[in-house]
Amino acid sequence: MAKTNSSVLLKGCARDFYRRDHRKADGRLLSLYGYQPHSGLPGRELLRDAAETSEIRYDPLRQSWAIYAPHRQSRTFQPGASSDPLAPASATRGATEIPFEAFEVAIFENKFSSLTSATVAGELSPWATKPATGRCEVVVYSSEDEGNLTSIGQDRRLLLLEALCDRYRDLYASGVAYVLAFENRGQQVGVTLPHPHGQIYAFDQLPEPQARAQAAFSQGYDLIGAHRSWGGQFDIASDEDWVAFAPPFSRFPYETWLMPRTSCAGPWALDRAGLESLARLLGEIPRRLDSLFGQPMPYMMSFQVAPQIDDADFQFTVQFYPVLRDTDRLKYLASVEQFTGVFTVDVVPEVAAQKLRSL
Repeated sequence: MAKTNSSVLLKGCARDFYRRDHRKADGRLLSLYGYQPHSGLPGRELLRDAAETSEIRYDPLRQSWAIYAPHRQSRTFQPGASSDPLAPASATRGATEIPFEAFEVAIFENKFSSLTSATVAGELSPWATKPATGRCEVVVYSSEDEGNLTSIGQDRRLLLLEALCDRYRDLYASGVAYVLAFENRGQQVGVTLPHPHGQIYAFDQLPEPQARAQAAFSQGYDLIGAHRSWGGQFDIASDEDWVAFAPPFSRFPYETWLMPRTSCAGPWALDRAGLESLARLLGEIPRRLDSLFGQPMPYMMSFQVAPQIDDADFQFTVQFYPVLRDTDRLKYLASVEQFTGVFTVDVVPEVAAQKLRSL
C-alpha cells in the first residue's frame, strides 16, 4: 500500500527547502523537493511488476566488472507527451511515476534499475559473478516535458543541487561505496525519455576510474594548482568561486570541466556563494555548447565527487563530455578507443576553449 508523508523543512547549503516522501505501493521511494511545502493527494502511479535482479560478472583479462540487467530491454523508449512517465498526474494521461498534479523536483527509484537491493546469489557458475547490488534513481528537473539545465532557470538549478546533496548524504550514510549523479542528453548518447532528467547510481564498490582519481589526489596531485599553472588559455568562463575550462588532456571534443577554486569533496561542502556559482555554470555551459553548432549539443555530464562525505584530498569537479565534433559529425568511440582505451581527439582543447569562450 502506498504511503505519503507530509513535507519536512530541511536546511540547505544556499536556501532551506522542503522534501515530501511518498512510498509507492511497490516499495519504491519518491521524494518531492520544493521551496514551498508540497500538498495534494496521489493519483494513479506506475508500478513495477516485481523487483528484478541483476548480476555483475568479472572479466579476468580487463580485470573489471560489467552489469547484466536483461529486464532493461523492456524500458520505455521515446514516448509521446501523453504517455510521458516523468510527467505529473493528469486526467488526460495515464498513470505516471509521479502521481501528483504538480511538483518542482522529483527523485525516485528507477523502475528499470541496473543495480538492485536484492542480494540472493545466483547459481554456481564457472565464471566470477555476484548480485549487482546498489541503487538507481531518476532525477526529474521539472514537471514540464521539455527543457534543459539552461531553460529551467537559476532557482530550479539551485533546488536541484540541494536535492542532489540530500541524496548524497542519505546514500553515503546507507553504506554505499560510490554515488554518481549524471545526465545523458540526446538520443545520440542513448536517452530513452525526452523529459528533462538526470540519474543517480549508488554502487556497492568503488568504480575503477574514481578509484584511480582518489589515488592520484591522495598521493598529492593538485588539480586546482595544475589549472593555475596552465594560464588562461583553457578557461571558458569563471567567477570568484568557480571556473569552467577545457582540460589540456581532454578526451572528447569540447570537453568541459567545472571546478571550484577551493578544493572540496562534493557539492554538499559548498557554501551559498559556491552553490550559486555552480548553479550558474550548470546553465551557462550547456548554453554555450548549444550555441556552438546552432543545435542542442548531446552530451554526458557527471558529478565527480569523493567516495566519502568528509574526504579531505579529493577535488570535486563536474564534467561535460559533448559528442559532436562538428555540425553533423559525431565523435564515435570506435575500434582504437574500445580495444585499447586510447582516445584520438579531433579538436585541440585550447582551440575548443577559445571557441566556447567567445560564445
